[in-house]
Amino acid sequence: MEILTEQELHNLAMNIVGEKLTKMGYEFQAINSQLKRHPQFVLYKKGEPTIFVLVKATNNIQNPNEYDVLWMETFKNHAKKQNAKVWFAGVGIANAESVESPVFKNQPYYEAFDDFVKILE
Repeated sequence: MEILTEQELHNLAMNIVGEKLTKMGYEFQAINSQLKRHPQFVLYKKGEPTIFVLVKATNNIQNPNEYDVLWMETFKNHAKKQNAKVWFAGVGIANAESVESPVFKNQPYYEAFDDFVKILE
């Protein structure tokens, strides 16, 4: 069985988040699915400020919303200059049979993504 790469897990997380954003009525001004490039989504909704969405795939399905606080401060400063909001989407993805095992291609997995952490409103 083939293990999903870090980029493939990231893409899976991006798809999960993108579907939720679409259901919420947002339009995508920009999408960047490259690992470690931020933000992943730049959102537009008429009459609202721009929103930067940061997506992080993690195997921590208990607490997927953990992020690097120091790095986030730097990003928040960037967003303030752009007059934008910042949302964080931590997406937990784990092997459905054993959370200790990696996630395999074409095999069942758990996903843990409830809502966005609103970092900068």
